[in-house]
Amino acid sequence: MQLTSQDFKQRATDNLHNPKLQQALKRVQIKFVPGRAEAISDLDNFEALREAAKNIRDHAITHLDVYLERFEKEATARGAVVHWAETVDEANRIVLEIAALHGVKKVVKSKSMVSEECALNDALEAADIKVVETDLGEYILQLAKEAPSHIVAPVIHKNKEDISDLFELHHKKPRVDDIAGLCREAREILRPHFLSADMGISGANFLVAETGSALIVTNEGNGRLTTTLPRVHVAITGIEKIVPTLEDVTTLLRLLPRSATGQSITNYVSVLTGVKGGHDSDGPEHFHIILLDAGRSKLLGTKMQEMLRCIRCGACMNHCPVYQAVGGHAYGWVYPGPMGSILTPLYVGIENALDLPNASTFCGQCSVVCPVKIPLPDLMRHLREQQMSQNLRPWQERFALRVWLFMAMRPALYAFATSIAVRLLARWGGKNKLIQSLPLGAGWTAGRDLPAPDGRTFREIYQMKRRN
Repeated sequence: MQLTSQDFKQRATDNLHNPKLQQALKRVQIKFVPGRAEAISDLDNFEALREAAKNIRDHAITHLDVYLERFEKEATARGAVVHWAETVDEANRIVLEIAALHGVKKVVKSKSMVSEECALNDALEAADIKVVETDLGEYILQLAKEAPSHIVAPVIHKNKEDISDLFELHHKKPRVDDIAGLCREAREILRPHFLSADMGISGANFLVAETGSALIVTNEGNGRLTTTLPRVHVAITGIEKIVPTLEDVTTLLRLLPRSATGQSITNYVSVLTGVKGGHDSDGPEHFHIILLDAGRSKLLGTKMQEMLRCIRCGACMNHCPVYQAVGGHAYGWVYPGPMGSILTPLYVGIENALDLPNASTFCGQCSVVCPVKIPLPDLMRHLREQQMSQNLRPWQERFALRVWLFMAMRPALYAFATSIAVRLLARWGGKNKLIQSLPLGAGWTAGRDLPAPDGRTFREIYQMKRRN
């Protein structure tokens, strides 16, 4: 997936002025936000469950080497082959070697964000291997040649009419306008691919160390068909997805679907363990699991380690006012929203995603709804500090902050300067008491007027109220 995070400001501006997209983004607020609230109300003690999930993830990450080695041992004992990939290029190379070994000509894929990190589809197509996305949303995006805009609902930026246009163009069938008809048409197109594919590729929501299993949760049957019908199955996921036991998974599964889509449980929970046995009616003859690092291990032992707890539910972006306004494509890489504002700089380099840690109002909703209690605003703040310490922010911004720091450390000077500033701004607002153009801060007034202060600082108002 092409990295365009440096264009965040321009993409965000364009998306804010896209009425079609703005209408589509309202579905995030209408569906996911109240859905989550209702789903967690069914739980007896939601905060205790969050704390338990946090502890499970912290324990697994703290002992990552132990549980990954246990996973490899158990998976291998059940007939799977475990591969280790340090980079995305290495992961792609391993997939291509497996494909060449088994004479693969066609691949069906279940939704996988890690494969998006790797740009795996491009690598397979360059090797003359046909790739078919089978998640309905990902299939639509494949036809449109677009990237996902949400990790759970990848095509949320499109409406029914857009999808009808795509299906009519690519399927060469009479136009269908109703949702049920579009789903039926997609099913008719995709079913033959499941039966004729040589390889199925999936991600993994969790890796279970005690059984060597890869576990996926889906709402469509495509995940099961992708992982059981082709003779070769490849699961590719990040090393941080490890959990110690199946019992730990059950705790996390009480939170994942509720936080993602407002469901108490997804339609399908598939525990994929080993290869097809002699008495099994389905399952792959060959099962390969690729464990990808790609920057994850370098977070261990740092302030950013808490980000490895993420279970990819999407709750942070569903509740983020910035994501709700600009959509996922503005973030310019695989992961949008608050999680992307942290993961993208960490994985591709902070210098390649300068604006993302600043794409936040710091309202705190993301950390409040995170099922594993990741302090997302704090982590974004750490990234902002790194940008400043490495002189990556514009010099004007760094100069302004140094001036503010100088004054803030001198209370008398700060009080004097702010008393003058609020009086000047009060006059600047004129009769309407609105500032239409802010000196040295044009970005704040480019799209809105700011209320002018009444000519008094907070300290002056506070002292006056105390005297009264």
